[in-house]
Amino acid sequence: MARIGIFGMGNWGTALAKVWSDDGHTVTGWTIESEVYESLMIESTNHKYLPGVKMPNLQATMAHRDILDSSEILVFALPSSVILDVIDLVLPDLKPSHVILDLAKGLAPEEASEDGMISTAIEHKLRSQGKSNPVLVLTGPTIAPEVARGVVTSALVACDDDSVAKKIAQRLSTKTLILSSADDPVGAELWGAYKNTVALACGIVDGLRDSIGGDNLKAALVQSGFNEGRALLSKMGASTDTAFGPAGLGDLYVTSTSPRSRNRTLGEKLGEGKSLQDALDEMTMVAEGVRATRMFNQTAMRNGWNTPFLNSLCDLLDGKITPDESVRKMVESF
Repeated sequence: MARIGIFGMGNWGTALAKVWSDDGHTVTGWTIESEVYESLMIESTNHKYLPGVKMPNLQATMAHRDILDSSEILVFALPSSVILDVIDLVLPDLKPSHVILDLAKGLAPEEASEDGMISTAIEHKLRSQGKSNPVLVLTGPTIAPEVARGVVTSALVACDDDSVAKKIAQRLSTKTLILSSADDPVGAELWGAYKNTVALACGIVDGLRDSIGGDNLKAALVQSGFNEGRALLSKMGASTDTAFGPAGLGDLYVTSTSPRSRNRTLGEKLGEGKSLQDALDEMTMVAEGVRATRMFNQTAMRNGWNTPFLNSLCDLLDGKITPDESVRKMVESF
């Protein structure tokens, strides 16, 4: 059995804690939110992010050193906007035996990584301190509440060293969480972030249900977004094969269609006519699609790559066009 420490007790981190602790692993979860800590310690439930799910075997802490002292596999289930700050927090006490599993995906701030990848930015920070801990990426079609209640789920663990990816995938797989390995962490991470842009677009269609919205339009947007993603991400270093695996098409499908998808939900609010700020204010959990859309679009513009799907989505986020105009332009882009 593994000793696992999870940084971040949002719904995804909590769902993984549930699955792994139920499977017999020793799991400790770290949070900075006192209400989350108290509900986990007192009632063995994360009422804020995953209500109704009991986790009697999970240990919770608000001290990051507790995780480092008790764990061998460090899982960072944090939003992309804060994960590098937490890496800085734990870096001084990181041991050579620690394995880092990155659940945040996509593009880091330019100043943090020469190619913009979060996992690469983590590796740069490690090397700057003379550390060489393995960094892996976990991504795939994983709706957290379904994982927590035991729905059979597949996901991908990717690392430059496929032997390390295979070892971690085998150790962390359960009867219901089936992990496979790959040696394309760049592709896995890029698709893990990009799929959120397509989910936003599909949510906009749901918000337009009383006018032009419908399944036909949603299917057209999935095709348009997927085609643009294949072209863009291959230029950014992703393997073309990854597009058709769990990190690509699989994750894109479930995130774009599930009513539990936070990015689809945010898009639906935009389609209903809410401003971006009003829509974000109504969200309990972080929807990564806004940041991903803007950063992918900026990367494309910087390199002179044509991305009309992303351009149209950005124009809507910036309030330049209406939801109706945005989805029409997306459909016409391919």
